[in-house]
Amino acid sequence: MLNKINLRVWASASKGAVLPVATLMLVMLMVVPIPAALLDVGFTLNIMISLAVLMVALNAAKPLDFSSFPTVLLFATLLRLALNVASTRVVLVSGHEGTAAAGHVIEAFGHFLIGGDYAVGIFVFLILMIINLVVVTKGAGRVAEVSARFTLDAMPGKQMAIDADLNAGLLTPDEAKHRRQEVATEADFYGSMDGASKFVKGDAVAGVLILIINIVGGLVLGTMSHGLSLSEAAETYILLAIGDALVASVPALLLSIAAASIVTRVSSPMDLSTQISSQFGSSRAWIPVAAILTLLGLLPGMPHLIVLPAAALAGYVAWKLRKAETAKPVVSEVDLAPAPSPNAIGWDEVSDNAIIGLELGYGLISLVDERKGAPLMARITGIRRQLSKELGFVVPLVRVRDELGLGPNSYRITVAGVVAGEDEIWPEDLLALDAGGALEKVEGREVRDPTFGLDAVWISPSKRADAVVAGYTVVDPSTVVATHLNHIIATTAADLFGLDEAQKLLDALKEISPQLVQGLTPNPLPLASIAALCRALLAEGVPLKDFRRIAEAMVDAAAEDADPIRLLEGVRHRIGALIVQTVVPIRMPLPVLTLDAGLESLIHQAIRAGQGAAHPIEPALGQRIVQAVGEAAGPLLSQAQRFAIVTSPVARRALARLLAPHLRDVPVLSFLEIPDGKPVEVVAVIGGGGAPQLSHQELAA
Repeated sequence: MLNKINLRVWASASKGAVLPVATLMLVMLMVVPIPAALLDVGFTLNIMISLAVLMVALNAAKPLDFSSFPTVLLFATLLRLALNVASTRVVLVSGHEGTAAAGHVIEAFGHFLIGGDYAVGIFVFLILMIINLVVVTKGAGRVAEVSARFTLDAMPGKQMAIDADLNAGLLTPDEAKHRRQEVATEADFYGSMDGASKFVKGDAVAGVLILIINIVGGLVLGTMSHGLSLSEAAETYILLAIGDALVASVPALLLSIAAASIVTRVSSPMDLSTQISSQFGSSRAWIPVAAILTLLGLLPGMPHLIVLPAAALAGYVAWKLRKAETAKPVVSEVDLAPAPSPNAIGWDEVSDNAIIGLELGYGLISLVDERKGAPLMARITGIRRQLSKELGFVVPLVRVRDELGLGPNSYRITVAGVVAGEDEIWPEDLLALDAGGALEKVEGREVRDPTFGLDAVWISPSKRADAVVAGYTVVDPSTVVATHLNHIIATTAADLFGLDEAQKLLDALKEISPQLVQGLTPNPLPLASIAALCRALLAEGVPLKDFRRIAEAMVDAAAEDADPIRLLEGVRHRIGALIVQTVVPIRMPLPVLTLDAGLESLIHQAIRAGQGAAHPIEPALGQRIVQAVGEAAGPLLSQAQRFAIVTSPVARRALARLLAPHLRDVPVLSFLEIPDGKPVEVVAVIGGGGAPQLSHQELAA
């Protein structure tokens, strides 16, 4: 077993070393003299590699299936140039010995392909160079340049489309990540192909220059150094130079064709040959071909014995294709499967796994239309990303869909199947919000802001400048929906957190603090208890960003008391600094509202009397407390000033549950949660002097 593992490691290391070793060998070919036999091996290997690259390019279903092609093209070009340099050295040093001096491959190309006539060889080489350089390489380079430009221009739209599918629930996060990687790889590929086409062009130019150097150098060396006549030197050296040029130009032409086929390839599930044959497999294309060839074959002076058989072949192909098109399709086993009954009901019709849903009337479809940039989808993605950072866990996907039961301009937001918000917007207008500083009124459709309840007016885009000058805050419809969605997700974060999210938090924490997770779960706290504690913290506006400190607080609190309510209070006591810093910055004093001692005592009595009750405070007293707190908090809320209500640890939970429906964004803290040294500014005392008071009779009611 150990030997097998060692063998696999050695094989993996060997694969990784192939490319560096091959690169060093290419450099050695250019500087170290090699015998003619190795030149034959190198030229044969070069032709083999070029053919393999061409076959892979022709069989690729889409360009990215051969994403390594630019690098392969670079090394194939370097190999050919290295062989050219090595063969030039052999030709110039040993060319006077005869046409076999540079190896049998060069000799074969010189004799067999051009019949030993170097003049013919020069023209054949020039024709190959023109085809390669002017036609194939230039066209492929232009296509690669345009493809790279359009691919880069289309990247933002493709990324937005992926985000839209992700938010609509059509893609999983892993699938979206894979598609983003494909988009980035596609842009990199076409950019690399734009540059790689210059390799082929430079290679063709280098081939012409090497040919000229070989001819001139051979004539000079043959006549001056080896005593050959001009005709003998020309016959030997030019033949070798032409053979060397042809043996290099044929692989170069193959690689140019491969590059052109790659950059002109359209993505398809089929390879190139199958795609072309399927698209030429229509009888309507071949019938005119057969008819035109028949007319040409009947004209006087035409080669009837060639044109008419070609017309007959085209007619036969058209007849076979027509016969195949009219034949009944073969029924497969898949086709034999019964069609779904229109009366059948599937589980996907009665259940929706999306926790957060956004339903739009048909008049709001333009907000999620990709052709118009899908402005709402991009905002939803930003909302999820920002809230995930603030709350400390990944906010679930938002399922966006149309709903014919809604009005054309209406939308509805659901959380865990419950309608959390709905309103009506006008997609072609703008919403002007009056935060209390408007200097004059703007004409329009008067409404209330769906998020904060501010006075607002729907205006036409032409009145935007007037509204801004008048002191309004003007936002577009997608911002209205996105802000409403953001507020609802933030206030219902506890409903979005479940066992799976708790497990993912623990898994992430385990990577950096394994002993802490081991000491937390499954003992003393099972996963369900941890999830319940996290939901309780989120419900009271405490984020889970610093989950490590929260987990440590859970371990400490669970060691003292396992009761869920007292456990929550113990955790809050230990993370008080985290809670307070969500209210005010570290250097600012904490504005607080406190309760009068008599009111505190009365709440304590109610809690002891209603031990275990969800709402122990008597309704009439609770209503008066809510009214008094609202009057004291009114000035602070109107100034958008952050503050907290501070009470005793015993009364904190009951008071928080009493005030939550009325002052959702105002935290209720206990004295123990305020860190030592944190400055506190008492703004008002509820039930005492200097603030809205409750009479003794009301306290005793």
